[in-house]
Amino acid sequence: MPRITPASARVLRRPRPLVSGFLCTLVLLAGAGAAHAQAWPAHQIRLVVPFAAGGSTDITARVVADGMRPLLGQTVVVDNKPGAGGNIGAVQVAKAEADGYTLLMATSTHATNVSLYANPGYDFAQELAPITQVSLIPNLLVVGPGMPANNLAEFIAYVKQNKGPVNYGSAGNGSSQHLSAALFNSMVGGKMQHVPYKGGAPANSDLLAGQIQAVFGPLVEVVGYVKAGRLKALGITTKKRSPLLPEVPAIGEQLPGYEVALWNGILAPAKTPPEVIARLNEAIVKVLLQPETKAKLAEQGSEPVGNTPAEFKQMIGPEIDKWRNLVKISGAKVD
Repeated sequence: MPRITPASARVLRRPRPLVSGFLCTLVLLAGAGAAHAQAWPAHQIRLVVPFAAGGSTDITARVVADGMRPLLGQTVVVDNKPGAGGNIGAVQVAKAEADGYTLLMATSTHATNVSLYANPGYDFAQELAPITQVSLIPNLLVVGPGMPANNLAEFIAYVKQNKGPVNYGSAGNGSSQHLSAALFNSMVGGKMQHVPYKGGAPANSDLLAGQIQAVFGPLVEVVGYVKAGRLKALGITTKKRSPLLPEVPAIGEQLPGYEVALWNGILAPAKTPPEVIARLNEAIVKVLLQPETKAKLAEQGSEPVGNTPAEFKQMIGPEIDKWRNLVKISGAKVD
């Protein structure tokens, strides 16, 4: 049997510090990785609203952003990036670093843009990861006081019989107002004429002035005129009536199969880590469940949703198909 000398013993023991050091390094790296994962969010989060400040999407985004701050321990800053029907802000988020610090407040407009624009600059279904749907929003069919029809049935008869010009205004070609009215006109076999404006506000102004006869406007934009008695509300575009105007029927009650529901929701760049998506979803859903949030959304006629990322993703595909069909019916196109 070989004799073990003090020198040979030192040789045999030499690798042990290397192994021990290697194991320590692994432990330190694992700890650093865990600390890094737990550190999110380490600084403020940017929520891009791809429309102008003051609109219904912007107002909703700010309600949600304010509610997220105490839950995440970081400020959520709303950043308005309007232009190209919401595409400019959406492109910025789709191309941003997928680290959970840049989010998009998208709407059904973005599902519409897939078929409305020849080249929107990004792939809505592939380059963005759904976090949660925030709310559902109805459009409201309103007419001026000079319109002889006083309810939905009378308005349908008026449009079908072509008793007089029925020009409807919208916020522009392919807008929700345009597509809601185009579907209605198609289903009743009417001869309504589209008058596009550069936004909902000027369309509403001309409706009040009697220059046009109807608008299918977002509820939040026209409900004040209805409550003031300056416009007549004839029908809501969603399947259910709005709690804000429970006496106004859903258009589908008179026109079976008619439904146009607007929505908004929050998404992130496609490769955002699943654990960050889950954390964001948890925070936003908690905000939407808060009574004060529900009250603020109800003031706009919006209904909070707060679904899972998987449920939101499952909804987007059919929405793109639905709005593609509406774009086809309307004939709208933006190069």
